[in-house]
Order: sequence, then structure tokens, then C-alpha cells
Amino acid sequence: MTYEEGKLKTRAAQDGADGGYVPSSRRIERERFRRARARRATAVAALSTLVTAVVLYLVITRSPGWPRTQETFFSAEYARKALPKVLEGLLLNLRLLVVCGAAVLVLGLLLAVARTLRGPVFFPLRALATAYTDFFRGLPLIICLLMVVFGVPALRLQGVTTDPVLLGGSALVLTYAAYVAEVFRAGIESVHPSQRAAARSLGLTSGQALRFVVLPQAVRRVVPPLLNDLVSLQKDTGLVSIAGAVDAVYAAQIMAGKDFNFTPYVVAGLVFVALTIPMTRCTDWVTARMDRRRAQGGLV
Repeated sequence: MTYEEGKLKTRAAQDGADGGYVPSSRRIERERFRRARARRATAVAALSTLVTAVVLYLVITRSPGWPRTQETFFSAEYARKALPKVLEGLLLNLRLLVVCGAAVLVLGLLLAVARTLRGPVFFPLRALATAYTDFFRGLPLIICLLMVVFGVPALRLQGVTTDPVLLGGSALVLTYAAYVAEVFRAGIESVHPSQRAAARSLGLTSGQALRFVVLPQAVRRVVPPLLNDLVSLQKDTGLVSIAGAVDAVYAAQIMAGKDFNFTPYVVAGLVFVALTIPMTRCTDWVTARMDRRRAQGGLV
């Protein structure tokens, strides 16, 4: 008899003495089988992972060009030299993430609300919002960046900035707002019409029903996809380097061009991965939490 079985039987005996539920021998056997199956699955997964890692290591390290590849892409000396510069440039990426993320949420919500307004009087607003969303969702981000970063200064408009950071951030906002607007619109349309009708029957205006009844429910429902868009935005902030802004990617490019070694690119990529993984796990946790609340009936 194992220690866990002994605890289960002892607890069962105590419950029986107190008049509580006593598990049957069949249930005890079933629990033991489940634990054994879980341990076996964990062992098989660990073994298969180890075998896969060993095979990949041998295939890569035994390839003819591995010594040259290791020197060019995985040099510890160049990694130590590049890391401080990459981290210094990463601060710009983080600032862009915070500022552009807030602007994207606001603009995306306004576009979504404009697309869901009812009544013929709002048709021009709906048409403009739809055209904006369709255009920037179809336009590749890199082309939008090039058009904004190099096209706006070429106009020589008075009072318009030529700062590559601001222009690159504006292009990110323009593109991502279109995607976020569709996420918000899906959330708004997922709220049952009876919610709006009930709010109107209580004396709320259409605007009040949208603000106090529909939008709170819609925003809660679309939090996971919004966090996914935020993760994508965090990675795409590195594209502002094409405008000459010294972020993590451009700092790596400068060092790679100076020494003709591509290890700084690998360092920059690993820094972005290290920043993205916690955000991804946070998204998974929020999604699982909302699913549990919805299953328990605690989330409308």
C-alpha cells in the first residue's frame, strides 16, 4: 500500500466515523490508476523531449558548416559586446509599446463604435470606419511604415514632425487600430440584443446603454485577443528601425555591420523572445481564468 492510498483510506475511515462519505474500493483503485497513468505520461513526454533534443543537437553540431555558423551567429564574445547596446535600444521598443498600445486601444474602440452605430444618419461614419478598417487591414505593415516615414516628410508640411520614432509609431497605430477595431466590433456584436433592449426599457438612452451595458461586457469578452494583438505589437515595434530609429534591432544592425558578425541579431531576437513569453503566458492565464468564470456562470 502506498502512502497516498493509506492517507485516502485513513481519511475515509475518519469520514465514516463522522458519518461522512466513504469512498469505495473501486474509486480508490480508479484514483490509483489515474495517478499511475499521469506519471507514465510525464515520463514518456520527458523521454521523447530528451531524445528529440539530442537528435537535433547531433544533427546541427555534426553538419559540415557548423563551426563557421557557430562563429558567425553564436559567438559568446560578440554576444557580451552586443547585449548592453541591444538592451539600451530595447527601452525605445518598450516606450513605443506603451504609447502605441494605448493609442491603438482608444482608436480601435472608436472605430468599432462607429461601425456599430445604428440609424441612417450615421451611414457616412460607418462607411468611413469600414473603409479605414478594410484598407489598413489589407495594407502590409512594412509598406505603411515606408509610406508614413518617408512620405510625410516629403510633403514638407509646416508643423508636422519628421521624427522617425513618432512617424514609425504613427504607422503602427494606424495599422493595429484596424485589427483591434475588428476585435472590439466582434465583442460588441456578441452581446445579445436583449441586453440593449433591457437597458432602454429602464430609461437609458442609446448612448448610455452602449456605454454602461454593452461596452463593459464586450471589452471583458475580447481581453484575450486584445492581449494577443499587444504581443504582436511588441514584436513589430522593431520595424521602426527602417526609419533610422535606434531601437534594439537597429542597435544590433549597427554592431553586425561593424564587425560582420550576426550574433547581435541573435541577441536581439532572444531579448524579444524573453519579453514576449511572459506576455504570452499572461494571455493564456487570463483566457483560462475567463473560461472558468464563464463555465461557472460568473461572466455575462
